[in-house]
Amino acid sequence: MAPKQKVDSLRTLFGKRLRKLRLAAQLTQEELAEKSAISVDFLSLIERGRNSPSFDNLEVLASSLDLPVIELFNFGGGE
Repeated sequence: MAPKQKVDSLRTLFGKRLRKLRLAAQLTQEELAEKSAISVDFLSLIERGRNSPSFDNLEVLASSLDLPVIELFNFGGGE
């Protein structure tokens, strides 16, 4: 029997995706937090999969990254 593969939670996947998009936009956590009017601590918690953004936060984060909200949830491999 193959060993069980650990599956990341949605919160963890989202955090990794947000971090990847932030880095692709060449923004620091401080810069994205400021653009999004959220605290750096909260952004850090989101990126580490420890906290979840509200719908309002999702909209402002996507806007701050110049992306549609759906792109925050594009966890597929093809990139």
